Amino acid sequence: MNPDLIGWAASGVLLATLVRQILKQARSGGDGVSTWLFIGQATASALFIVYSVLLDNTVFIVTNSCLLATAIFGQVMAWRTRRNGPSGAADPSSPR
Repeated sequence: MNPDLIGWAASGVLLATLVRQILKQARSGGDGVSTWLFIGQATASALFIVYSVLLDNTVFIVTNSCLLATAIFGQVMAWRTRRNGPSGAADPSSPR
């Protein structure tokens, strides 16, 4: 398989999700972060890691691994904020 195909696929996924996020934020006035942005960023980062490994490029392997880790961390934080509210405390009225 041609490694460039994986790189172009990752670029396409990333660009598509960024455009989707820009449109969502424009429509909502900037409220919220799209789950699709996380899915797209995580997919693109994973594909870029594979692409970087195939090219044996340590800088991009490390960079894209860090991007994937920050995407996952950011999404976990967003889920916790939605579940517990901005203060981080669980809402006593919500079911557990």
